[in-house]
Amino acid sequence: MRDRSHDNAIAELFMEDPAFAADYLNQLLQDGEPADLLIALRQMAQAHGGVRAIAKQSKLNANQLYRTLSPQGNPELRSLLSVLKALGFCLAVQPVKRRMTRKKLSNAAA
Repeated sequence: MRDRSHDNAIAELFMEDPAFAADYLNQLLQDGEPADLLIALRQMAQAHGGVRAIAKQSKLNANQLYRTLSPQGNPELRSLLSVLKALGFCLAVQPVKRRMTRKKLSNAAA
């Protein structure tokens, strides 16, 4: 039995289960570190033919995309949106669930 690298195993999982991949990205956006998000995007790119294939689909420079998806990367919003689209995802905004304070609860009851 041949061993697979962690990145290859994760890339395969993302490819096989896009809903899991989307949930994973959402969790990283909510609670994770930016570097973790970039690593996950690089793994997803690997699952979709590699960074060069995603760069071509998203009309981005491949060398720049490698740097962008490194743990030290800092993608522009335009680049992030292009990569997500090439991977079959979109960026969405949702309200953050906040706990009601006692003051807000008493005002709401009044």
